[in-house]
Amino acid sequence: QNAFVGLTNLGATCYVNTFLQMWFLNLELRQALYLCPSACGDGVPKDTDYEPQTICEHLQYLFALLQNSKRRYIDPSGFVKALGLDTGQQQDAQEFSKLFMSLLEDTLSKQKNPDVRNIVQKQFCGEYAYVTVCNQCGRESKLVSKFYELELNIQGHKQLTDCITEFLKEEKLEGDNRYFCETCQSKQNATRKIRLLSLPCTLNLQLMRFVFDRQTGHKKKLNTYIGFSELLDMEPFMEQKNGVHVYELSAVLIHRGVSAYSGHYIAHVKDPQTGEWYKFNDEDIEKMEGKKLQLGIEEDLAEPSKSQSRKPKCGKGTHCSRNAYMLVYRLQAREKSLTVEVPAFLQELVERDNCKFEEWCNEMAEMRKQSVARGKIKHEEVKELYQRLPAEAGSPYDFISLEWLQKWLDESTPPKPIDNTACLCSHGKLHPDKISLMKRISEYVADFFYRRYGGGPRLNVKALCKDCVVERCRILRLKNQLNEDYKTVTNLLKMTVKGNDGFWVGKASLRSWRQLALEQLNEQDEDAEHSNGKMNGNAQNKDESNEEKREEEEELNFNEDIVCPHGDLCISENERRVVSKEAWEKLKQYFPKAPEFPNSKECCSQCKILEREGEENEALHKMMASEQKTSLQNLFHDKCRPCLGSWPQEMDELYIVSQFFVEEWRKFVRRPTRCSPVSSIANSVLLCPHGGLMFTLASMTKEDSKHIALIWPSEWERIQKLFVVDHVIKITRTQTGGAGPESARYTSEPQLCPECREGLLCQQQRDLREYTQATIYIHKVVDNKKVMKDAAPELNVSSSEAEEEREENKPEGEQDPDFNQANGGTKRQKLSQQSYVTYQKQGIRRSTRHRKVRGEKALLVSANQTLKELKIQIMHAFSVAPFDQNLSLDGKILSDDTATLGSLGVIPESVILLKADEPIADYAAMDDVMQGERGGEGAGLGLVAK
Repeated sequence: QNAFVGLTNLGATCYVNTFLQMWFLNLELRQALYLCPSACGDGVPKDTDYEPQTICEHLQYLFALLQNSKRRYIDPSGFVKALGLDTGQQQDAQEFSKLFMSLLEDTLSKQKNPDVRNIVQKQFCGEYAYVTVCNQCGRESKLVSKFYELELNIQGHKQLTDCITEFLKEEKLEGDNRYFCETCQSKQNATRKIRLLSLPCTLNLQLMRFVFDRQTGHKKKLNTYIGFSELLDMEPFMEQKNGVHVYELSAVLIHRGVSAYSGHYIAHVKDPQTGEWYKFNDEDIEKMEGKKLQLGIEEDLAEPSKSQSRKPKCGKGTHCSRNAYMLVYRLQAREKSLTVEVPAFLQELVERDNCKFEEWCNEMAEMRKQSVARGKIKHEEVKELYQRLPAEAGSPYDFISLEWLQKWLDESTPPKPIDNTACLCSHGKLHPDKISLMKRISEYVADFFYRRYGGGPRLNVKALCKDCVVERCRILRLKNQLNEDYKTVTNLLKMTVKGNDGFWVGKASLRSWRQLALEQLNEQDEDAEHSNGKMNGNAQNKDESNEEKREEEEELNFNEDIVCPHGDLCISENERRVVSKEAWEKLKQYFPKAPEFPNSKECCSQCKILEREGEENEALHKMMASEQKTSLQNLFHDKCRPCLGSWPQEMDELYIVSQFFVEEWRKFVRRPTRCSPVSSIANSVLLCPHGGLMFTLASMTKEDSKHIALIWPSEWERIQKLFVVDHVIKITRTQTGGAGPESARYTSEPQLCPECREGLLCQQQRDLREYTQATIYIHKVVDNKKVMKDAAPELNVSSSEAEEEREENKPEGEQDPDFNQANGGTKRQKLSQQSYVTYQKQGIRRSTRHRKVRGEKALLVSANQTLKELKIQIMHAFSVAPFDQNLSLDGKILSDDTATLGSLGVIPESVILLKADEPIADYAAMDDVMQGERGGEGAGLGLVAK
């Protein structure tokens, strides 16, 4: 048995478990946490469950259980919940370590005991300095900073020491990156490097395996081998070389998997008291043999990649790994390892939990004992009856459910009462098709089963349904006979029918009668099989299924294709033909309920009357359309209609009708036989609920011109005679002084309703801010010029060619550029609460969409998505990383990544300009930026820390 206790994986919390086990084996940290005062220091009442209130109390209790619990593994859900972590989402392990250490340090800083208050700094905190030296005057500038871990770049390196050397290497500051020297009072060439000033007892080395990939816009894992030794001498890397800085390896944290967004975390940790290595894998703990670290198995478990190199050879005391992402070294100590005792109140809680666990183990043992006893009894029963189970020839027998019998044989627990209902037919007897689901057993065993377990109904030798057997034979006979009858009917149909001896049959029915007959026979089979409502244990589903079948049967019934709506013979002779009496009798064998129409039968008289009326109506409509077109030539042709922008001098008044009326009337005039005639003009859609006009004269010449049609006075008189007009709308011009157009004054009847007009405009603006899945356009700008950019495959980007084709196929009038002045939203502008609904129903057009030009890309967006989400879409469309994007709309810079598009004024059909910064060459720097933009995946930790 292992000396350690595992931790349950709550879904995707393996990364938390690895750090908990590593921190638990840091004896100094564990002892300091035990010294933290607790609210329950005096003990917890026995009838009350212990609920830790702070992060320290959660860690105390977890560490106490890990130290002295009798369980094989414990549940860390209380600790994980206190941190606010999502158990179903795998977080960034390195980021979790940083955030938790910061949280723990902040929490412990409030403690009075200095050994507790300063434990994080003592164990994990070191110091380094950023040193900048001026090349001109030699002035040295030093900025001292604390660190809790060293983040080492592994790209291009094979050994850990090479990674540390690169971390400390000198950097030249030249050109645009020159350093401002306080002594020289000017920018000078300089050098900059990091100098290690002091190291902590526990040295955490983060291997930066997860980096940002510019090609995909996502993080990726570097599966390259890095070699490291069990002893690490940091003396050569220190600024002051007068101390002992020899470290020994104490933990290796492993990420198994090739993706940066998935995989599994485990930890190899050395027991500081015994020097033995253990592998911690959630609930499972494995002790390494011979006090040696063994990583070979973990490296083999990684998925192979073509680009990966072979594993290099490792000498004694060295290791290499392509999955290690964190190495932990402890300062080599000569004194004996620390002994940590669990405080009394925590030990009491652990013993209480151990008692519960022992009680559970005893209950399980008792249940297992009872199960074994029941199994023995069942075994004796099966042994006794199994020999007498088969029915001998000539002896009485019963049919019993095979499924129930298998449960009786397999399960140690007594089965439920016998249920044979699934094998019954509609007559309450054994269905012949269900015999395969039954087992024939002797009457003696059947008597025992029903006496012991109950159930039913009993199905003996007389239980087989005779009626169902006869019906099955009839269906099988018809199925076998169908092919011969098909040939016979085909030959009979070639014969000419003389006199009135024939019958009318639908041509469609004749073409598919064999298929219809086969489907009908199969359906009868299915009806017989499903005749028992309890068969599937769901009568409601059966009823629904039967309802669907009835509907299908109504559609497929033979010869109903020549039945008119009145139930008589249809008038169209093209859909039917006469067949001989012999052929009809053959068909009637398969379709006994088919409608029968002798050759002498007259077709439906009501249909004849309706046909004549339809022909008369068509002729009337044609005549009406011709007369109206001749009478209203100006209304039919757009170019002959008046325009408010060029009011004729000789006219003092014009009339207005709804554009929807004009469109509907034109449809009728063009196709009078297919469209209904228009009898009235509904001008109420142009008015508000108070009866006032919804449009100003200025708007009717521009954005609202698509809603109205202007009528000459002479034509208005003819319109009033031809149609019923609900509201007369008139525009009158009067001269106020001179004779020029600038002295003219225009009034409308009825007058404009200012309140409703204002409400309409507000509603239009609100619609533009509340859109979903609307189109906007992105222009990439280089040197203030819009250019085409061939980029990676687009996500949610519409095709230019497809859009142009849609534009060209739009109805007449929608391609007018004036339609693109104020609208373009995905929603129609509302006129008012009441009249807008009428507009929508009557189909008033929206304005046409923005027409893309070369070099532009369209994206689908919603008003409630953030600017950052838009930048991600742009990254996929143009291959420009979010932090390289400079976006502007109508001269306004868009910079707030958390703001929604609606709040930034982005509306449907907007054109956003994109100017890209020069790409960042340093991948490590880019990864740092992306880390900062992400804001931390462990967001719950940040909330707890506050």
